Amino acid sequence: MAATLWSGITPASSARGPGLVAQRQSASFFGSDEAATDVWAYGSVPGPVLKVKQGERLRIPVTNNLPQPTTVHWHGLRIRNAMDGVPFLTQAPIGPGETYTYDFHARDAGTFWYHPHVNSAEQVGRGLSGALVVEEAEPIPVDRDLVWLLDDWRLRKDGSIAPFGGMHDAAHAGRLGNVATINGLADETFPVRSGERIRLRLVNAANARIFGLAFGNLNPWRVAVDGHPVVPTPVGPDLVVVPPGGRTDLIVDMTGKPGEKTEIRDLYYQRFAYTLAIPSYADETPVRKDRLGPPRPLAANPHHQPDIANAERHEMVFEGGAMGGLREAKYKGQTLGLRELAGMGMVWAVNGRVIPPMEEGNVGDPMLTMKQGRTYVLTWRNESAFDHPIHLHGHSFSVIARNSKALETPMVMDTVLIRPKQSVAVAFVADNVGDWALHCHVLEHAAAGMMGYVRVE
Repeated sequence: MAATLWSGITPASSARGPGLVAQRQSASFFGSDEAATDVWAYGSVPGPVLKVKQGERLRIPVTNNLPQPTTVHWHGLRIRNAMDGVPFLTQAPIGPGETYTYDFHARDAGTFWYHPHVNSAEQVGRGLSGALVVEEAEPIPVDRDLVWLLDDWRLRKDGSIAPFGGMHDAAHAGRLGNVATINGLADETFPVRSGERIRLRLVNAANARIFGLAFGNLNPWRVAVDGHPVVPTPVGPDLVVVPPGGRTDLIVDMTGKPGEKTEIRDLYYQRFAYTLAIPSYADETPVRKDRLGPPRPLAANPHHQPDIANAERHEMVFEGGAMGGLREAKYKGQTLGLRELAGMGMVWAVNGRVIPPMEEGNVGDPMLTMKQGRTYVLTWRNESAFDHPIHLHGHSFSVIARNSKALETPMVMDTVLIRPKQSVAVAFVADNVGDWALHCHVLEHAAAGMMGYVRVE
């Protein structure tokens, strides 16, 4: 089982071939000897790792064998609007029994992922997700290149997935599971060899869980976030925090001795800390005797640099939820109190507006209309009591400030975590024409009012 869990990246024929099929099937999170769980999946949990080289074209037919409509969103990829996979905003949903072909070029290198954007809280929560790796022209030399697609599952005692929905999840931290998995398995074993260098691509596909990983006596180098290079920096004692929708690429040197073990712990929710993985060193000759030096930086992706001095500036305030103080907000043109809103399952607002689910087919007005080629600085303020990972489709942005304090080194991202009562300022060039979703990637929050869109024209 461990060999399957920790296998490296291999080209997937579905990248340019038979495509993806969303279907009902079963999965065994605890190994083949344990009871299976009914899931929804793209042939496996997670779906196949799609692998292409930067600049290559992907043509991926997606067939829907589910009992409800679906789409596929290519999270983090800057592609043309018609291929973005948001129901009614960019395409009609793929109905049961139908096939839709996504066709786009992978302009950015890095680690990305794919998932539905129809009824996302349930469809992603039942297992529909997979990683997409776009290789650099000159990748960092490593002994192994691994994807860890991190997820969690809320399972009942009989191993079945617990029902979805409910106001508690919507109004609090979202749907947190009770079983965490790496690549669909809860096996903690991670076989390694002393002296090897691993590129570890972390993808958080969970509905709501934020992973905060402590690597014990290892000291990984962070080399990319959300697919975009950063100056290689040792993590040190800090947690590697990966919010829902986010990705982080690490270079990990396995510095232990043959036969040793160490632990990788998830400590983000300190009251519920647990061991995620146990690197176990094979009792074999080390791959190399001497430690390697720092990894070289990756080449930057082709971005327009924002002209911050001449940027147009806007603020978006995210509010609501339990203990959030939201008393009323506009919903479908009416000002309603929180009790009335909650009765309709809507408890989150952006700038005083509760946004109806796009699945209803009425996308409403854009949150902001932007001119193509112009730089924008958006300040996002979290006035609630819970974390919000905010994701912008179709663009990447530079995080230039946190809590009104400018960052010495802006970081290019597409999903940024904003903690309670904090703010971030992001800058980007609106260079991709179309209507682009902007939402919290705690999927229960998005479904309960915290998902809108911006327009670039």
